[in-house]
Amino acid sequence: QVQLVESGGGLVQAGGSLRLSCAASGRVLISYYMGWFRQAPGKEREFVATIRWNGGRTTYADSVKGRFTISRDSAKNTVYLQMNSLKPEDAAVYYCGASSWGGSDPRNFGSWGPGTQVTVSS
Repeated sequence: QVQLVESGGGLVQAGGSLRLSCAASGRVLISYYMGWFRQAPGKEREFVATIRWNGGRTTYADSVKGRFTISRDSAKNTVYLQMNSLKPEDAAVYYCGASSWGGSDPRNFGSWGPGTQVTVSS
């Protein structure tokens, strides 16, 4: 079982940047897909980006392509989400999850961390 803890959220002005971190501990399998999802109040959890732990293949939601970058540091067992050109609609609690299958459906992911709040002021 893998345990995940997110950090790095905060308050930023529109157009600004934040880097989120997801620290993994426990049984991290190199075949895992690691994903970032977000959930705004009153909305369902939505896909942001995924990365294959082995090989680093990435996928992004259309809404964040060109602005967000997912990466991983295998030595530190940490996945990052660099968020640039932030918009008010990016505000949400951001969660990190692990999956054996990948994809964009949050139901494919588990071991969710507690999340980190991102607030974007206009």
